[in-house]
Amino acid sequence: MREAATISEASAGPRPASHKRLLQLLGLACGVGVANIYYNQPLLLEMSRSVHVLAGQTGTVAVATQVGYAVGIVAFVPLADVVERRGLMMKLFAGAAVAALLTGLAPTLLTLILASVMLGLTAAVTHVAVPIAPELANDDERGRAIGNVMTGLLLGVLLGRAVSGAIAAWLGWRAVFFMAAAGNAAFVPILLRKFPTLPPSHPLPYRQALRSLWTLVRTQPVLRESAVQGALVFAGFSCFWTTLVFLLGSPHYRLGAGVAGSFGILGATGVLIAPVAGRLADRRGSRAVVTMALVLLSTAFVIFLVAGYRLAGLILGVVVLDLGAQANQIANQTRIFGLEASARGRINTIYMTLFFMGGSLGSLFSAMAWTRYRWPGVCILGLGFLGLAAVVHSAGSRAAALRLREL
Repeated sequence: MREAATISEASAGPRPASHKRLLQLLGLACGVGVANIYYNQPLLLEMSRSVHVLAGQTGTVAVATQVGYAVGIVAFVPLADVVERRGLMMKLFAGAAVAALLTGLAPTLLTLILASVMLGLTAAVTHVAVPIAPELANDDERGRAIGNVMTGLLLGVLLGRAVSGAIAAWLGWRAVFFMAAAGNAAFVPILLRKFPTLPPSHPLPYRQALRSLWTLVRTQPVLRESAVQGALVFAGFSCFWTTLVFLLGSPHYRLGAGVAGSFGILGATGVLIAPVAGRLADRRGSRAVVTMALVLLSTAFVIFLVAGYRLAGLILGVVVLDLGAQANQIANQTRIFGLEASARGRINTIYMTLFFMGGSLGSLFSAMAWTRYRWPGVCILGLGFLGLAAVVHSAGSRAAALRLREL
């Protein structure tokens, strides 16, 4: 309890070494939690064969998982401002273990979709964990702390795909979710033994926390801008990752889930930018990092469009894409977590709900674009989402400049 009391204190003076260890554990928690919603992406072709549907139809499995994730963020993440957070994370990891088991046992597309929704709901544990990071750092190191935790999250996103593809190639797609169930279940005692209790700093009733979401949206322009911009970027990001397995399984490549998953290892190079982006956000400001990220993301889709039918082009594009996506996410979360410390759970709820709604739309529209226009249509759709994100970013920059002049 003494550790928990230290965490809830205001930032003052250097943080102890124990807090660095807690940041590492938070990063691991984020990786374990978020991997649950990405295991299915390299497996969509194998799932379609197993449940006897067309490949395009199993794109709804990825959409269902991301929709469930968005709903879970709305339902569970505000509880971080209401109840003790370690216990909340333990319950969600236990639920994720059950959901992963049900996914692995699903006999039809409908049951697979329902189990995937449940897996997405409980995977929201990731965003109960992320807002704890700023509490473990001084204010001038908030970006670095978030960058460190987001490194774990990105590894979960990208290596989750790689591990999924490798296991599926060896043991079949169902084994992926049985192993995921065991991993989530194992994290419950890890949290119990290694993590302190985390009571909310300013607890309030759950209904009041939910009602206050709209107040935060209405009164925080930076939150609105970051959430919409982040959603559009993630829509573009999801366009690529949802349809990559279809491209690799097409007559041009004729490659399976194992190769699709291995692209996650290439994308893991985005981890390298996490601490750099955090430091840049602390020193230069988050807007400069967002601008850099949009340039990287747009460059990646141009590479996909021009050279996507060459393996070298795909490899280069994946590296650039994930560098940009990680930098954008760290910049946005650095600025929103600086808005109101007592409402970080609810602020993250708003941001991540819109973020994953964007991802769901990207997955849905990219599956449609693939069906009708194949790979060029997917690339143009991704560039369209990024163009809209750039418009939102530009408008926000102008509004911020006007607010500064008014002061």
